[in-house]
Amino acid sequence: MSENENEHQELRSSESQEMNQGSSSEEELSTLASASIGENEGAIQDDAAQIEAIAEIDLEEVSMETEQEEEDAIAEPESEEPEPDETPDTVVEEEPASTEEPDDGRLWYVVHCYSGYENKVRHNLEHRIETMGMKDKIFDVVVPTEEEIEIKEGKRRTIERRVFPGYILVQMIMDEDSWYVVRNTPGVTGFVGMGNDPTPLRPEEVSSIVKRMEAEAPRIKVTFSTGQQVRIIDGPFNDFIGTVSAIDMERAKVRVMVSFFGRETPVELDFLQVEKA
Repeated sequence: MSENENEHQELRSSESQEMNQGSSSEEELSTLASASIGENEGAIQDDAAQIEAIAEIDLEEVSMETEQEEEDAIAEPESEEPEPDETPDTVVEEEPASTEEPDDGRLWYVVHCYSGYENKVRHNLEHRIETMGMKDKIFDVVVPTEEEIEIKEGKRRTIERRVFPGYILVQMIMDEDSWYVVRNTPGVTGFVGMGNDPTPLRPEEVSSIVKRMEAEAPRIKVTFSTGQQVRIIDGPFNDFIGTVSAIDMERAKVRVMVSFFGRETPVELDFLQVEKA
């Protein structure tokens, strides 16, 4: 009986030791768990504190930037738009350019010279004006010419024809000095006028001469006259011979009487369609 009791006591003591060891293990686990939880809570609190600190820094930076923008806006005044000018615009009317000659006494005079030497006389006079210092009294020297179409041997050609053969035009202020320079130019025979008193051209005469010189269409040289026979060189009556009955210089037309089937028939033609027979 005593042996059995000893065995039971030993079993009980071992069980109590195991139970004590289990409870100590549980206490250690609990302590470890509490420590781990405490560490996690501390880390979380630290992270939260850092996040709050960063947020506060960001808010302070944003606030500082906003304050700086407001200060800049106050420091730079807004540009004011210019007020519209209520003064009405003044319209300046330009006067048309005047075609009249300057009112300093200059006029156009006709100077007689040797026929066929008009251009040479002009050159001589321009040279004398230059060398004798007369540009302030003699302003221009002109040989009036116009373009003309001439028909010769059935061929057309454009030539430059002198409007007034044997004459040139001089624009000048007439006095003793200017008269002397022009009158003593080689090739000049005198001024057109009464005696020794040169007569200036009227403004309408000058305009007419200038108009002829500036005409765009060349004039057609007429080598025939009323009553003369002409040959038709163009059109349905080519090679017919007829007699000139009328000449229209403005329209550049000529009326020719042509014998057609034994009857005189009037035919109107251009100057360029006929030539002197």
